[in-house]
Amino acid sequence: MRAAYIEQLGPPDLVRFGELPPPEPGPGEVLVDVVATTVNPVDAFVRSGLFRTPLPPFPFVLGRDLVGTVAAIGPGVAATGPGVAATGPGAGSGFSAGETVWCDSLGHDGRQGAAAEQAVVPADRLYRLPPGVRPEEAVAVFHPAATAHLALFTHGGLNTGGTVLVGGAGGNVGSALVEFAVRAGARVLATAAPRDHAHVRSLGAAEVVDYRAHDLAERLAALAPEGVDVHVDTSGHNDLRAAVALLAHRGRIVVMSGARDEPTLPVGPLYMKDGSVRGFAISHATVAELAQAAAAVNELLAAGGLRPRAVEYHPLSALADTHRRIEAGELHGTRVVLRP
Repeated sequence: MRAAYIEQLGPPDLVRFGELPPPEPGPGEVLVDVVATTVNPVDAFVRSGLFRTPLPPFPFVLGRDLVGTVAAIGPGVAATGPGVAATGPGAGSGFSAGETVWCDSLGHDGRQGAAAEQAVVPADRLYRLPPGVRPEEAVAVFHPAATAHLALFTHGGLNTGGTVLVGGAGGNVGSALVEFAVRAGARVLATAAPRDHAHVRSLGAAEVVDYRAHDLAERLAALAPEGVDVHVDTSGHNDLRAAVALLAHRGRIVVMSGARDEPTLPVGPLYMKDGSVRGFAISHATVAELAQAAAAVNELLAAGGLRPRAVEYHPLSALADTHRRIEAGELHGTRVVLRP
């Protein structure tokens, strides 16, 4: 089979595209014919060695996300007939040949990646795609949408209602955060560039503020006089002084990207508010957490949500160039979908 792979960690120039032996599903695994995959910033971190994670023996196939069809089922995975209804996210409920499925957690922690014509996926990390959803469009949103759901609910503790502040709401993860929070009945305040304001409002945000405003903190405080219950900033700036000042009693700050500076945490005000700061990396999510997020992603996809704003389609052989573009900051929210 053809695949995009590396034989050592390093820069994008080390990515090779060529023939590798096809994988075979072992116990508890499913062989998938890949229809499409994509590239996330974390894929570049794994390839370069910046994100240290156990890897299988080289050659190592890159990539986390795939959508495809079931080709074969390994020992210990229940096989279902073509007439069996798909319920839940799909994990553990059996699969049948030809079903359209997806995964967003390959390519790290000892698992080979998705950037190939075929991939082996643990059955408990494999989910059915809802009927009527375009596979090559959906693959662009799996990773940012699952990230957003875990940040809001698993780590942010969002319940029905409340106020959520989404920083960087015009991006892929930010847009998904807005959609999920609105769907949960929260009032959403958002920051974004002016060019993204109409888009963010269309997702249901109550208020959108230019993140470059000189009086940003004052404007947000006026919009949320009782404070915000969950604060999630996708930009990586992590201004903890401003975030703590905006928190409601027992509010939660979710840190989901590395700080560009060394942020100062105002411990006294955080303590007086019974507030908390939670770090979150989707790479450390449990199988059960990923399955819960997948069920929510599927539900919103089936309802017509989580559609990507901008997508480029390229052959799988363009993976190395896509890694270069991500590292150079050229994509600016555009998702690249690669097809074997």
